[in-house]
Amino acid sequence: MQPSLGWPARRLAYFTMEVALSNELPTYSGGLGVLAGDTLRSLADLEAPAVAVSLVHRKGYFRQELREGRQIEHDAPWQPERVLERAGPVVDVEVEGRRVRIVAWRYPLVGATGFEVPVLLLDTDLPENREDHRHVTDHLYGGDARYRLIQEVVLGAGGIRMLRALGCSGLTTYHLNEGHASLAPLELLHDQARRTGSWDFQAVRRKTVFTTHTPVEAGHDQFERELVRHVLGERVPGEVLDRLAGRDRLNMTRLALNLSRYVNGVAHRHREVSNQMFPGYEIHQITNGVHSQTWTSAPFQELFDRWIPGWREDPFMLRNATALPAPELWESHLRAKRELLALVKSRSGRELGDDVLTIGFARRATAYKRSHLVLSDLPRLREIAGRRRLQVLFAGKAHPRDEAGKSDIAAITSAARELGDELPIVYLEAYDLELALRMVSGADLWLNTPQPPLEASGTSGMKAAHNGVPSLSVLDGWWREGHVEGVTGWSIGTSDESGHGEVADARDLYDKLDGCVLPLFYDQRDAWIRVMQQSIALNASFFNTHRMASQYLRHAYALEEERVEVPMPGR
Repeated sequence: MQPSLGWPARRLAYFTMEVALSNELPTYSGGLGVLAGDTLRSLADLEAPAVAVSLVHRKGYFRQELREGRQIEHDAPWQPERVLERAGPVVDVEVEGRRVRIVAWRYPLVGATGFEVPVLLLDTDLPENREDHRHVTDHLYGGDARYRLIQEVVLGAGGIRMLRALGCSGLTTYHLNEGHASLAPLELLHDQARRTGSWDFQAVRRKTVFTTHTPVEAGHDQFERELVRHVLGERVPGEVLDRLAGRDRLNMTRLALNLSRYVNGVAHRHREVSNQMFPGYEIHQITNGVHSQTWTSAPFQELFDRWIPGWREDPFMLRNATALPAPELWESHLRAKRELLALVKSRSGRELGDDVLTIGFARRATAYKRSHLVLSDLPRLREIAGRRRLQVLFAGKAHPRDEAGKSDIAAITSAARELGDELPIVYLEAYDLELALRMVSGADLWLNTPQPPLEASGTSGMKAAHNGVPSLSVLDGWWREGHVEGVTGWSIGTSDESGHGEVADARDLYDKLDGCVLPLFYDQRDAWIRVMQQSIALNASFFNTHRMASQYLRHAYALEEERVEVPMPGR
């Protein structure tokens, strides 16, 4: 296939509020954006005729600083005009009775064969816009409800108009990565009504795919109808919005559910939870993955190139990792570990030993992730560390308005000061893509302790598995599918969510660490390396975005199939 396609040949449009494209572009906050970037990389590798739409976020999410254990947020400004090309003309949307002009910056995401999936980053920072409207594409997840709703108008309605202006006439599928982009199919519906005089829900539903990532009702965007009328005006009759998105509030998830022909959760358990949250809708499952080449460290890339040629193009070939020579695998791991520890020293001044079991924990700092769980019984932890040395590395940002998440960070840094050199703990600030790769490849053990069933999927453990790092995790999200006890790692608690209290989970965490993990690491190195091999063979070979994107192409997008009539739920 040719390295690139013109705009008319694009068939799939992928809409996402955030996307991780490179470490230098602060256009993501965490897992959702990293997943979006990984998805698009695999679509480019697979030469899917796609285009992506997001926002430019000129001031980023935020740059994190830890000052005496407390998180301080700073803007992370960048100038897209210095590094990207403008794509296409200026389009506009109506917001609060005014025209808001939008331009797009094109990021060329190039796959393994040279095929490009262009990513359009929408921007309202134009002199002809009113001052406050110029800045609605500045901050990712910033501002109040009005700010967020205007952002979603720009992403959804503005994105559709930009694609139309670029000549994307061949689009047959619009994929909404979470409910932030739900105004895209609403724009399609309005445009269709303007042309034909009728509100043809089926015509729009046949074109739309929706992935939900949030198993908590509070995590789904909802807007008061008075605010919606003020921002959107009367483009869509109230009775239409009532039917699609609820009478009292505009529920973006309900809007997406009612205007999509295919809806999926991101893990088997998440599909079950989503079906309970949204009865009456058929919700499928496509379990998340990670982009294998992106999240495999240089030492392991070299190891795989020697022994599993072709793994970059077909990550399923990592199934053969059980035959990797143990000495070479361990040496690759030590290289990755030493690189991580060198970074820890350069950032924190703390010198840690490469012969000590190193636990990694890095993800968004928020209450349900329970980052504090491993430190909830310091006397027990001291007792364990007194017999077998261990050290723990933390990283992760709390949302600026998440005081509970910020308190968790402060509690970890306080415990680190109390434990000192008795049990070294380091919280690394400024979590980004580079630090994430260092941590998932350089840790010996990956820890994950969410409160079930609140982890929709989680992908950090998948990244660790690509580097032979086993997980010690609560049986939630992807680990329900990737866990084989003592083979790919270890569980905390049981699959029965009613038994996951703080005390019980902490006790089981300590028991597994003391009775299984530490003895295996220090006394049975050959057996530990077998777990590393099996983590790659069983988990990395499956939990990757090549497999995931192929499933979307086959089951959700169905780009080559005749569209079928899909009954609309009566809600």
